[in-house]
Amino acid sequence: MKKEIIISSTEYDTRVAILEDGKLVELQVERPDTERMVGDIYKGVINTVLPGMQAAFVDIGMEKAAYLHSSDIAKESRGRYDADEEDEEEAPAEIVRKSRRQGIETVLKKGQEILVQVIKEPIGTKGPRIASEISLPGRYLVMVPDDDHVRVSKRISDWGEKKRLRKLVGPLRPEGFGFIIRTEAEGKEEREIADDIKRLLKLWAKLKRKSETLPAPSLIHKEAEMTVSMIRDILTDEVQKLVLDNREDYKKTIAYVRQVAPQLRDRVILYKGTQPVFDTYDLEPEIDKMLARKVWIKKGAYLVIDQTEAMVTIDVNTGRFVGGKDQERTIFETNIMAAREIARQIRLRDIGGLIVCDFIDMYNRENRRRLYEEFKNAFRHDRAKRAINPVTEFGLIEMTRERVRPSHMHMLSENCPVCAGLGRIPSKETLAAKIERWFVRAHAARKFAQYHLVISPDLANAMTDDNANRIERIMKAYKFRINLVRDTTISPREFKIYNASDNKEITETYAV
Repeated sequence: MKKEIIISSTEYDTRVAILEDGKLVELQVERPDTERMVGDIYKGVINTVLPGMQAAFVDIGMEKAAYLHSSDIAKESRGRYDADEEDEEEAPAEIVRKSRRQGIETVLKKGQEILVQVIKEPIGTKGPRIASEISLPGRYLVMVPDDDHVRVSKRISDWGEKKRLRKLVGPLRPEGFGFIIRTEAEGKEEREIADDIKRLLKLWAKLKRKSETLPAPSLIHKEAEMTVSMIRDILTDEVQKLVLDNREDYKKTIAYVRQVAPQLRDRVILYKGTQPVFDTYDLEPEIDKMLARKVWIKKGAYLVIDQTEAMVTIDVNTGRFVGGKDQERTIFETNIMAAREIARQIRLRDIGGLIVCDFIDMYNRENRRRLYEEFKNAFRHDRAKRAINPVTEFGLIEMTRERVRPSHMHMLSENCPVCAGLGRIPSKETLAAKIERWFVRAHAARKFAQYHLVISPDLANAMTDDNANRIERIMKAYKFRINLVRDTTISPREFKIYNASDNKEITETYAV
């Protein structure tokens, strides 16, 4: 697989695009007003402890208090920085039992100062989620202070290599520190690992001194900016090319790569073209389509993606794809194409939480199994944690995916002022009937006789159609005089009615 990273920076935003075999599969965007928080370390103050929820709210100096759950206090809590890093060992049973016996109210008190790290960004009306166990990511290791375990990434599949790395890190581990060995450590020697540990210990000593001197609430450590953190986490031997269009970012990247991975120096390229780098790689059309509800896939089939607050639903449709004579084969081929595109769209849109994919029903059990395996395989390069269930008898695949920040839909778009986020507006027929009912109520009240009706031009055309002129019918039936005003600025889903004698709005007087 050919993997490329394209980074475009302006004064307004930084965008990182990850391509696999020339196809955009992941996009990260950072803007000055929406800087990332995951990985940031704060000295906070406990505001409220809620035993019933086994949670606490912590003031970290933001508008919204941060949320700390008891599961993020327990010592067996995993290193939480990297989505692709997993602990191999379970916590000792006595620690687990102790943490379950102790309520959060016995550990935390109101007004108590505490060092915490953001593990999930604010989403919607919720504040950030935090953990009291700190994880500091390096190139090859994640260091966990106040821990004593050495764990290995599950993505390292060679058991011999796992054993070698664990044996290598053990003697280098300082007392009171645990480590998670990252995927990138595979094949690395003692010197490289030791250097990474030295850098992490130096960073920890610096932020510990800072935490002891600054008052609460205060920011103690800011996670590296997106460009640096992405390079640290994903610039591996798999990447054939890293292209940057900003000279300062290029210099920083070169300096970092020379220090931690000099063999990758030649893969870092400064873009010098005249047109924008994303245009050169034809990425802008893909980004524009990223927010679309309907996504076309090969041979005329398409997906419909709907995001709600509770979950995301993805529906597969054959569309114009008719296939051959074998209906089951046609459906299977459509589902396989859809599975690959669904995985790409989930990664590209950074969709998290509960996701339900409605594939086309297949009667063949073997085909359902093959679809499930293909769907899982399509996520093999995804850096987010996830859990995928087999295909149900109704053709559904249910999955959860780690959500640490709002999806791109929420970041790159806003609610429509016309439809209020519904995605649909009342039909012209519905609004016309609503206006008629308004005048029925006005006739019953017998309060006014002359009106100005202000509506959009499209709705006005629908109400004055020669075959069924509703305005004339209303005036004739109720002896009203109605002055129709076509207003191009009014919402297509609204209407306004004024008393013609004093020009005061009375729309709500007889509201439906």
